[in-house]
Amino acid sequence: MIRIQEHVDLLPYNTFRIAAKARYFISVNTLAELRELINHPVYQQHKHLIIGGGSNMLLTGDYDGLVIKNDLRGIETAFEDDATITLKAGAGEPWHSFVMFCVTNNYGGVENLSLIPGTIGAAPMQNIGAYGVEVKDLIKTVEAVDTSSGELRVFTNAECAFGYRESVFKRKLKGKYFISSVTLTLTKKNHVLNTSYGAIQQTLDQQHTVPSVKSISDAVIAIRQQKLPDPNVAGNAGSFFKNPTIEQTQYESLKKLYPEIPGYNSDNQQVKVPAGWLIEQCGWKGKRIGDVGVHPHQALVLVNYGKGSGENIQTLAQDILTSVKEKFAIDLQPEVNII
Repeated sequence: MIRIQEHVDLLPYNTFRIAAKARYFISVNTLAELRELINHPVYQQHKHLIIGGGSNMLLTGDYDGLVIKNDLRGIETAFEDDATITLKAGAGEPWHSFVMFCVTNNYGGVENLSLIPGTIGAAPMQNIGAYGVEVKDLIKTVEAVDTSSGELRVFTNAECAFGYRESVFKRKLKGKYFISSVTLTLTKKNHVLNTSYGAIQQTLDQQHTVPSVKSISDAVIAIRQQKLPDPNVAGNAGSFFKNPTIEQTQYESLKKLYPEIPGYNSDNQQVKVPAGWLIEQCGWKGKRIGDVGVHPHQALVLVNYGKGSGENIQTLAQDILTSVKEKFAIDLQPEVNII
């Protein structure tokens, strides 16, 4: 028998550390519990919000509905041969715990994605990525439960329609499926190691270590801990904005005005510009307004320094969007789900 709680404080369930309440709340640990929940009157009569680690959302007020915490756990081998292994992980499994499991066993592919907050289930939804790697290149299938019928469906990689920090689960099928597990294929030998992005190679050189699954993971963890605030110390959701992609012609025009503007060639004559650089040029890096602000070491990160509200963070984000638009004629898009 499932147990639905009422008037639950959501502060422990979001990394922005925003004080907000859920009218109803339940933690789901099995598919059987999920199916029982789907037939429950509280579920059927109220809107619902599915959360994992709470690391990619901004609560702007109390949630007058049912909050469902995905706590489906476990890691098992789905397939294995001499060169690769495919692991099936429960959607509620913490992402970093999964990465550490892979690193400990010398399975290659996810080491560049170390220390990303959140859960396995959020990884395909958001198509998480860092340091030159995106999870879409590792995912084989995603299992999800239809939130209306309770039927289980297996999505192939292609059916997930992955894009930059996007998937079908954030667009066409948003709210229609509860991701229950993800299978990812990793290498057991002949690893393709990526040290070209960010300061990974520089960190390896400083540590006098050669590239390996573990040394790259250690380097990424060291870099992230240096650049990004610990959510337990200062509430945040990591990168708040996506890196915008603009036309090559617009980039060349901006280059004449701002010769130092960085850019990375993308598809179809487009250029990806680091949002953090744009925000910093507008004077936001390290700026604090009351109990919220922009992190002093990474302009992409908005921070709740204490008792800031979701509305405070949202206002700060909007002010940043406006200033970047005015200065560079570029529209930034939030990466964080604003609720």
